[in-house]
Order: sequence, then structure tokens, then C-alpha cells
Amino acid sequence: MSEQELFAIDQLSFAYGLRPVLDNISLTITPGRFYGIVGPNGCGKTTFLDLLSGGRRPAGGTIRFLGRPLPAYPKRQLARQLALVPQEFDTGFGFTVEEIVLMGRHPHIDRFASPGPEDWRQVDLALERIGIGDLRHRLTGTLSGGQKQRAVVARALAQNTPVLLLDEATASLDIQYTLQIFNLARLLVEDEGRTVVAVVHDLNLAAAYCDQLFFLRDGEIHRSGAVAATMTAETIAEVFGVTCQVGWNDFSQARQLSYRYRSHGGITAAPSPAGLGGSDGA
Repeated sequence: MSEQELFAIDQLSFAYGLRPVLDNISLTITPGRFYGIVGPNGCGKTTFLDLLSGGRRPAGGTIRFLGRPLPAYPKRQLARQLALVPQEFDTGFGFTVEEIVLMGRHPHIDRFASPGPEDWRQVDLALERIGIGDLRHRLTGTLSGGQKQRAVVARALAQNTPVLLLDEATASLDIQYTLQIFNLARLLVEDEGRTVVAVVHDLNLAAAYCDQLFFLRDGEIHRSGAVAATMTAETIAEVFGVTCQVGWNDFSQARQLSYRYRSHGGITAAPSPAGLGGSDGA
């Protein structure tokens, strides 16, 4: 194992029943970087993140985390290393925001023990970082969808793990809070050396914040590498079937994409790659 190897993924495959979703994926994830997983609906992005988190078992291939097979980790031990913000999370109606965020501390609290000073410090810090301290005593059933989503992100932050997995973490948020969370994730990588692996639908956000990108298409890694090398008009046409221009934007200080949205009353698109897409949102 390389000293800088966090995840080592070898010939990974997964299927829902007889329907294959991921096939023969091999890649390495190293610490202290922001990774983006991008690709069309149904290509397996969420499934891939579920496999990384240990929430699902591969049909074939292996995932090693810090040199050990991922299934070898007890759930509690793994939860001290990996925090997941899922695409969907039922916050229920009987919990306050504070209680939801405190759930992130459960892997660190001994059985039958009460939260200690460090647990409450992490809860307070997470609430502050996400800017929802004023909501801490609100029942989650009274919150908007965006407020619930921010509480779930705070829950993962309170878990205080070296690795943060984000599955569409900002899907229900407006641009202000989307940028807030991406800025925070970027700071965690740069200032604290943490690793972020995020499923990102917005390609401009992926280009602006990520260090490395994995382009998934038809359940396979179509292209991977640094943003400048992978976020190209050719890749976007091959993976998404749309035409675009990709270049440096001085205002955003990031590589960004521009689309020709309409042409003769219709949406301009490149020829669709064979087998592209799906409808399950994975």
C-alpha cells in the first residue's frame, strides 16, 4: 500500500438484481484532496458513494480503506473515519436540529454514556459553521427542505471525520448556502487536510472546487484526473451529450463552462453517446 493511499478500489462492480450499475472500476483516492464524481443521471454516482461508505457491498472487486478491506471495519470504527451526507435523510418529526446534529457524535460516545464536553463543542462548531445556531431548538418537522439539508450537513461535520462523503449535499439549497457549504468543504481540505468526495451535478461547481474528477458513464470510469485535464468540451460531449465551451473565468477565478442554451427554438446538444443516461438518479 502506498503511504498516501486512502481508498484503493480494484475492479469494483455492483448490480441491483440483474441490472448492472457499476462495472470494473479501479482507482485510487489519496488524502487531502477534493474529489468530484460527475456524470449523467443513472450512471451509478450515488451507488459508488454508498459503496465507499460501506453502506453497500460490492458484487465484485474490492475496496480497501487505509490498507484494510472495507468490510473488515466494525461499523462504529468506520463511522469515526467516514461521514456521509446522503441524498435523502429522514429527519423525522420528533427531533430538534440540535438532536439531529448530535447524532453525528454517536460513534464517539461510549454505549450508555452521555455526551461529553467535546461532543457538545463539535455540535456547537458544526451549527456555527453551517450558520443554523438559531435553529438548534426547532423541531425538524417545522423546517424547510433547505434548512433540513443544512442540519444534515452539520450532523456530518459534527462527526468530525478525516473523510467527508457528500451525495448531492446542496441539491435543495439556494446559491448562497450552496457556496457556503462548498467553501467550507474546500477549507476543510486546505486547512485541515481532510478528504472530500462529492457527487456533484453542477459542472461549474465541480470545476471551481474540486482537485480531481471522476467522470462516470454507463457504470464505468470514462475519464479521471485533474480538473484542467478532464473538464474539457470533448469530455462533456462524450459523457453528457451536450456541446459547451470550457475556459478560465477571471471573475470566478475558476475553470467554467458555457452552454449555447437555445438554437432555432430547441436546446443545442451533441449526439447522445450510446447507452447514455438512465432514470433512477443514481
